[in-house]
Amino acid sequence: MPDNNAHSYFVLRKHIELFTPLSPSDWSLLVPHLQVKSLPKNGLFIQEGKKASEIGFVLEGMFRQYYTKDGEEKTTYFFFENHFISAYISCITGKPSLVTIEALSKASYVSFPYKILLELYDKSMAWQKFGRLIAEYLGIGLEERMVSLLTQSPEERYIDLLSSNKTKIIERIPQHYIANYLGITAVSMSRIRNRLMKNR
Repeated sequence: MPDNNAHSYFVLRKHIELFTPLSPSDWSLLVPHLQVKSLPKNGLFIQEGKKASEIGFVLEGMFRQYYTKDGEEKTTYFFFENHFISAYISCITGKPSLVTIEALSKASYVSFPYKILLELYDKSMAWQKFGRLIAEYLGIGLEERMVSLLTQSPEERYIDLLSSNKTKIIERIPQHYIANYLGITAVSMSRIRNRLMKNR
């Protein structure tokens, strides 16, 4: 393990162990396949229409996930430091990704191939547990996002965002991207913010 990457790998391991403990032998199965990669601002982790093959863990920077509909970008998620990042459905199905994930700032991440993770499932119960729990985590996020879009007004979605644990979105993401994520225009979001401030 290169010394300059040791800390990055250590951080990744600690976050994997939030899902399941890893023995030294479990961890040693993944280490040879780890790489630290970087992207410039607006660089792409994955592009819509291309097959995804890697799982990332963000070390520095922020990313936006979106799909394109009738020529318009629709933002679906943001990733920050200590987030796992992937076009996961494309990895699982082997089909072209339906989403693009782009860096909104200079970014770096630890990467490993999804196919290696599949191999680890057969070698270690700890890795099986990690795979199950990360899938459940992603499933919860997808359902919460779907229910929010289907049942809440844009103002309710904005209020939820303000009161959630996703404060990094408010603090770091440009306003027009937040508006896009909420499914409204930047002008509409500005009106909602002004209305809420007046009602305080």
